[in-house]
Amino acid sequence: MRHQCHNLRMSRTPTPPAAREHPLPEGLATAIDQAGYYPILVGDVVAAALGSEHVVAHLVYQETTFDQETVRRHLTVLVVTRSTLVITHADDHDEHEPGRAVVTATSETVPLHAVRGVMLTHVVASPDEYEAGRLGRELTLTIGWGAVSRLDLVPATCGDPECDADHGFEGTVASDDISLRISAAAEGDAALAEALDFARVLSSSIGGPVPAAR
Repeated sequence: MRHQCHNLRMSRTPTPPAAREHPLPEGLATAIDQAGYYPILVGDVVAAALGSEHVVAHLVYQETTFDQETVRRHLTVLVVTRSTLVITHADDHDEHEPGRAVVTATSETVPLHAVRGVMLTHVVASPDEYEAGRLGRELTLTIGWGAVSRLDLVPATCGDPECDADHGFEGTVASDDISLRISAAAEGDAALAEALDFARVLSSSIGGPVPAAR
């Protein structure tokens, strides 16, 4: 049985010494440092992927998975610039020498015009007591840009409930390149709000470059 716990940080506190060792904006560097997963390494990988791009919005998401006797940590950093979405993922490497940690860090840069969709799934408990503007206590952020597609198939029908003929299958193809689950119970209300803010920025910018700030 696999259990997961999550931690997400986007606070804007003063930059710690470790975060100043790479040229990232203060808020992004602080969020990476607070996640606590090899921040200098992760910061360098993110900075290398960004190059001279201007950071518009960011989201730092930490996940720890427990699989039998193995504890594995993961960190995902999403950054929206004026023209790209930069995805960086770092995690514990499976094959390593006993007593010696090995980390794999991968970055991918996707043009904003190539991002096909941003999907938010809200989980709302007691919907009969829902208050306007709260949007639930848990959400899943799914971003698709065509690298991974999901095909959902169901038996096709002709609309006649008495018909038992084989009409084949019908389905939908959806982009499902990255999916992050954020819960207010685990990460806090602020983390949930920050994830929503990031999703709004990304949603408004897909299909083209983000206008420069005035």
